[in-house]
Amino acid sequence: MGEHTFFLGLQIKQFPQGTSICQEKYIKELLKKFSIQEAKILDTLMSTNAKLDKDDAGTDVNHTMYRGIIGSLLYLTTSRPDIIFSVGMCARFQAAPKESHLKAAKGILRYLKGTLDLVLFYPFADSFDLIGYADTYYAGFLVDKKSTLGMAHFLGSSLISW
Repeated sequence: MGEHTFFLGLQIKQFPQGTSICQEKYIKELLKKFSIQEAKILDTLMSTNAKLDKDDAGTDVNHTMYRGIIGSLLYLTTSRPDIIFSVGMCARFQAAPKESHLKAAKGILRYLKGTLDLVLFYPFADSFDLIGYADTYYAGFLVDKKSTLGMAHFLGSSLISW
């Protein structure tokens, strides 16, 4: 059967030093699907200090398209832990998305456009120490005072879950 190089949207490359995983092809398809190929690249993601809210006075947007973007971005987090916080913030508004929420979601896509070459790399001959980190922001969500929790687990120097 041979070595797997593409599996469920993940591009897998094996090297003598280890294995890399990315979703460059999937990102390019997303940019095309949501008409972001020609948009300017965004150098940074949403700040962790950014506060999205209900935006009751904002303009409604197409629910189906917004949910499609969010669902696609959620799938993409399997190889892009750098976008998890921003995608999670945007995902909170799927019931009644407004123009400001769509702008934030498209900002994530514009960021991905400029970072297509980022990969997860899992080196061989690494230690098997399991280390976990957690961070919580209690009652920080403006809409309903829900908390935000983040965790990361490493096996040696490799990120294995978040």
